[in-house]
Amino acid sequence: MPSIAKKFMAELIGTWMLVIIGPGAAAVTLMLAEGESKASGFNIGIGALGGLGDWLGIGLAFGIIVAVAIYIFGPVSGCHINPAVTIGLWATKRFPTTDLIPYLAAQFLGAVLGSATLLFMLGSKGSTVGGLGAPGIFPGITPTGAFVAELVGTFILVLTIMGVAVDKRAPKGWAGLMIGLAVAGVIIAMGNISGQGINPARAFGPMFVNMLAGGSMNWTNYLIIFFAAPIIGGILASVVYGVFIEDKDPLCEDEFCTIGPEKAK
Repeated sequence: MPSIAKKFMAELIGTWMLVIIGPGAAAVTLMLAEGESKASGFNIGIGALGGLGDWLGIGLAFGIIVAVAIYIFGPVSGCHINPAVTIGLWATKRFPTTDLIPYLAAQFLGAVLGSATLLFMLGSKGSTVGGLGAPGIFPGITPTGAFVAELVGTFILVLTIMGVAVDKRAPKGWAGLMIGLAVAGVIIAMGNISGQGINPARAFGPMFVNMLAGGSMNWTNYLIIFFAAPIIGGILASVVYGVFIEDKDPLCEDEFCTIGPEKAK
């Protein structure tokens, strides 16, 4: 069984990779379109391709790096790389309380380091133009609409994780691909609503580093939408799967279970 130190590093590096590739793709998309005339309507998209084309590329970037990270770090830590996943599993007794704080600390620290790496690579325009890929509420969308989008997107993600990774009936070897596709799908479908953060650490990292770099975005203004909504969605998905779908034994006993590899203590 991997030590907590190894699990911590797996979650930190995995989240660091996620933030560099996923939000990095969003930031670069915005930077590519700098100087172009853009309307403020819902359908204009955010970058060079406009409309769905932007979100297709960004969604695939997120989905690919999530799948890759799961296959690398799954056998070590379960590769949660998302506090909404960790808390959802913990709240339904699928994850040990002793590991909760180290996992959350690793995820948030990894996200901050990933965003700092992006700022170093992209320069000041990565922050001022690209926002370091931070999620946000898009024109014509209410805060309530963004909250629901974050909750629904995370619910779909964690429900997928439950079905393809946690459930002992899940086919082996498919979890990374299926979870990556779920991430890509919700971002493509709902990215133009809230940016589909669906991950409090992934949202916090770019917002926090932007603020340190002198940007106007204050992460404390987005606690409800990008922090509370994903966590609620993760817990709801874990509960719903356990009550209505899962077999009588809710704990994955396979040593190499991709998500939540240990029985709760």
